[in-house]
Amino acid sequence: MARVVFDIETLALPLDSFDESSREYLFKFADTDEKIEETKRNLNLHALTAQVVAIALLNPDSNMGKVIFQSDKAEEYASSDGLIQFKSGTEKEILEEFWKLIPSYHQFVTFNGRGFDCPFLMVRSALLNVHATRNLMPYRYDANQHCDLLEQLTFYNATRRFNLDFYCKSFGIDSPKAHGISGLDMGKLMESKRFRDIADYCLGDARATAELFRRWSENLDFSKNSS
Repeated sequence: MARVVFDIETLALPLDSFDESSREYLFKFADTDEKIEETKRNLNLHALTAQVVAIALLNPDSNMGKVIFQSDKAEEYASSDGLIQFKSGTEKEILEEFWKLIPSYHQFVTFNGRGFDCPFLMVRSALLNVHATRNLMPYRYDANQHCDLLEQLTFYNATRRFNLDFYCKSFGIDSPKAHGISGLDMGKLMESKRFRDIADYCLGDARATAELFRRWSENLDFSKNSS
């Protein structure tokens, strides 16, 4: 079975890209400085208010993959071991490349993909008039199509949800957050033109997700035993 792990990084669109009535709507209930800052942070989470700055795709069986990311110049290079290809492009080009690659895989694996990455990619692509080549929101309870590890490890929200960093630390997996960067740093990294750092961070999330998938698959995937 060909499968791929993917992860995305997003960044809120500039506030001045919204007209006055839209800004008023977005900050309607932000009546304190704390709420204003929280609202600004939350803009990163929605396809209508944020952009895709990187997508990492990683085959958990071969450890080969590709990272497509935004940059202010055309870049194309490989990791030192030759397993990962990196390529820059505009947001639209990133999405177009993703939709070219994803149909090749029978199963895709995410962490909270159903709650974030998948609907974000589909709606954001539609906004940019990029054709989606696959339904990233298939039947929820068939992990053979989409294995969302957050849903699997909580048994479809029967237990408490933790973030990827917490699961990694609990399972003894190297977490990208342990290296000084988190998703909240995307803005300053873009401003500093540290585009490759964003690509590396996104790849780190995909690698951590792939390792978590291996642990789940070895110990908790009972579908392999079904007739």
